[in-house]
Amino acid sequence: MPHDTDGIRWPAHFEPSFAPIHVRNEVEVLAPIATAWAWLVRAPLWPQWYSNSKNVEIVEGPPHDLALGSLFRWSTFGVAITSRVIEYVPGERLAWDAHGIGVEAYHAWLFRETTTGCHVLTEETQHGWAVRIGATLMPNRMSEYHQIWLDSLAERARSGLPPVVS
Repeated sequence: MPHDTDGIRWPAHFEPSFAPIHVRNEVEVLAPIATAWAWLVRAPLWPQWYSNSKNVEIVEGPPHDLALGSLFRWSTFGVAITSRVIEYVPGERLAWDAHGIGVEAYHAWLFRETTTGCHVLTEETQHGWAVRIGATLMPNRMSEYHQIWLDSLAERARSGLPPVVS
């Protein structure tokens, strides 16, 4: 049974108290939840606005937007990753696992309405030899890039809904 901390429903293996790597980032978005959500779930567009994602391809599930159970492949931090959407509540919560050489992770997102738009929180925990080496050599890298991801999401959401992927 997942453990809920600050709204994140952590699978036991990925609870922050048991994971060697844990980052938490948040941002206020001056746009409606529906708009910010649309940018995040339209994963094939991530490389256009988030520089640390490449070659995002949904291989199981709807072809353009993430959904519960979607399987997608992508690259981040130079590592080829396979992820599956584990939790999906439209406009509220999204989480996926991530598996690659030397890395096993869980990345969760929470959206909350505010008077000026929405608040977005993202947290990730990781296990694996590659992430331990990366954290030793560049201890703040994941937190810094997650903040870039959030800030870029906020900027895109202010521009309106994302284009339809063809």
